[in-house]
Amino acid sequence: MDMKWFDELEARIPKGGVRTRFAPSPTGYMHVGNLRTALYTWLIARHSGGKFLLRIEDTDQERLVEGATQVIYDTLRKCGLDWDEGPDVGGPVGPYIQTERRDLYARYAGLLVEKGHAYRCFCDKERLASLHGADGLGGYDGHCRELSQEEIGQKLAAGVPYVIRQKIPAGGQTTFSDAVFGDITVENSTLDDQVLLKSDGLPTYNFANVIDDHLMGITHVVRGSEYLSSSPKYNLLYEAFGWEVPTYIHCSPVMRDQHNKMSKRHGDPSYEDLLEQGFLSEAVVNYVTLLGWSPRGEYAEREFFSLKELSELFDIGGISKSPAIFDLDKLKYFNANYLRALPAEAFCAGAAPYLRRAIQNPAIDLSLVAPLVQPRCDTWLDIAPQVDFLDALPEYSNALYCHKKMKTNEENSKEALEQVLPVLEGLSAWTYDAIHDALIGLAQSLELKNGRIMWPVRTAVSGKAVTPGGAVELCHILGREESLRRIRQGIAQLGG
Repeated sequence: MDMKWFDELEARIPKGGVRTRFAPSPTGYMHVGNLRTALYTWLIARHSGGKFLLRIEDTDQERLVEGATQVIYDTLRKCGLDWDEGPDVGGPVGPYIQTERRDLYARYAGLLVEKGHAYRCFCDKERLASLHGADGLGGYDGHCRELSQEEIGQKLAAGVPYVIRQKIPAGGQTTFSDAVFGDITVENSTLDDQVLLKSDGLPTYNFANVIDDHLMGITHVVRGSEYLSSSPKYNLLYEAFGWEVPTYIHCSPVMRDQHNKMSKRHGDPSYEDLLEQGFLSEAVVNYVTLLGWSPRGEYAEREFFSLKELSELFDIGGISKSPAIFDLDKLKYFNANYLRALPAEAFCAGAAPYLRRAIQNPAIDLSLVAPLVQPRCDTWLDIAPQVDFLDALPEYSNALYCHKKMKTNEENSKEALEQVLPVLEGLSAWTYDAIHDALIGLAQSLELKNGRIMWPVRTAVSGKAVTPGGAVELCHILGREESLRRIRQGIAQLGG
């Protein structure tokens, strides 16, 4: 075997400094657990001044979804997670797409066979299926593990398809260290001889990961705790090649509740779903980071962090062993704080498409509406139900005019609207101040509390019990003609 080829690859590996990678499979939208892995991986790199790599793991060809790779790019960019090396930006250890590294895996699998740490398995599907009980359980029995060179040669000459399996030591123990869960020891007898290279020449996920992580100089591997059981096999592969084992960081799952993991199949939202539900990307990133990690020291009680602040504070020691529960109401709490903290111009720009969806009338000035809804929204989707009356007055019950605190009823509301109408009709300028002064002045002249005038007007122009803004704001936004028309309609509806 030509070792020069392997030596040249080894020489390309960057040395020194932290190098992390996010290696998603392009099989659909990014769910919350994947996003958290990407975040932690990026934060570890940025906190240490290291490199963050993006690698696309597309060896599971049957599950690939068209356009999913672009979704990965878009999601990471929306979240502010830039990468230093990757398929689209290049780098010293590319290619960064697994199917473009196919020849590489075959050679390393062959090297393992030569070293005696792997072997060719010629078992067909029928035989493999017979090893599993009715419950579907049961591992490989090592049937091809000790084939003679003569038997192997005959099968190869006959063109019998084969996979390459890892040769797990028959006895002893394997210990690996994890930054979150500590040292874990397993009996080698509990590990099966996993497939490394499939019959089509493509690697399995577990094998490709080890090869790529080593050749890309990855120092810290972040993944879900479901891979803890695979880690002894990873370690044995590293040892077989004589490579340094990276730092493992296994994260407990993100749960829907105490008993169930989040799952797209069960309707749990992906990152894209959350954006469509009206959440800000910044709020999602902040909240998801805290699902399984918490700052320490003086920041222990703090909840809200920018991505830059998180990169400065993030430390592996803050990652919890306990599963984290995704709470949509908690995310809404985060999002509401982010929305309310936005500068007025930024909120108006973000709210504009949601406002325009609810308000078709181009005469309505959205810049006047936005400040009214900003303190009243948990998500962008909360906007439309609050302002749809500005586009068209809904049907409403006269009971809305009756307000105990304002001391209004149908009769005195009708009287108030009849007195308001000529006052507003007589205004020379339709400004906020002019409307305000006119209505307040009317209440004072009639020796009434402001609510006796304001409540009937607000009800007449909105047809709702709760609105963003009061009578003055709504009349100002609706304009002279529409406000007066609605007040006249209110009088008529009350029996005028």
